[in-house]
Amino acid sequence: MSSPKPNSTDVVLRCEGLQRYLGQGEGRVHVLRGVSFEARKSNVTAIVGPSGCGKSTTLYLLGLLDQPDGGSIWIRDQLMSNSSDIERTAARCEHIGFVFQFHFLMQEFSALDNVMMPMRKLGRLSEEQMVDRARGLLTDVGLGEKTHRLATQLSGGEQQRVAIARALANQPAIILADEPTGNLDVKNSAMVFDLLTRLAKENGQAVVLVTHNPDIANRCDEIKPMRDGEFVK
Repeated sequence: MSSPKPNSTDVVLRCEGLQRYLGQGEGRVHVLRGVSFEARKSNVTAIVGPSGCGKSTTLYLLGLLDQPDGGSIWIRDQLMSNSSDIERTAARCEHIGFVFQFHFLMQEFSALDNVMMPMRKLGRLSEEQMVDRARGLLTDVGLGEKTHRLATQLSGGEQQRVAIARALANQPAIILADEPTGNLDVKNSAMVFDLLTRLAKENGQAVVLVTHNPDIANRCDEIKPMRDGEFVK
């Protein structure tokens, strides 16, 4: 097992030598082959590559949604790759915000309630504080007048903007986004990307996103091409 190495306080997420296999027997596939990576505050990194190269698998491992078969993951110099389910869940809630291609909003709840859900789970704020923060975030994403609209009453672009507000709710150090604009038209894609990156940079958060969209990737601070389960130059 590797130990934390001295690094800049700007590095909030680090992985070393990630290995991941999927399947059994003759169908076993080596999906990740020694992936190493650092994510820094106020920096937006795009992971790009063809389908099946390991992009989303990498993101899910970094987000502690899955465990690697080898290698280490550190969040703020705390080893997380071998931690318990309870510890991983707590770390996700406190340190990581997720934005997916499909917003995964609770359709029967309002925009305000959807944004408050991560805060309720973390349990650090009073009800009044949660409401105030949720309203502020919805205002930041241009939905201040639609806080009480049900998710079903919002357009696709608006629902994804609610998902961004929800991802930012607990002021996480890291935002992980899997094709966050993949289900949107060109105009809404640009709007969602601009909102996500602007708000994250203003709050000093690291953003790691997976995308097939070259226009989005080229606007990121760093591009990490992936092929056959490893980063390539």
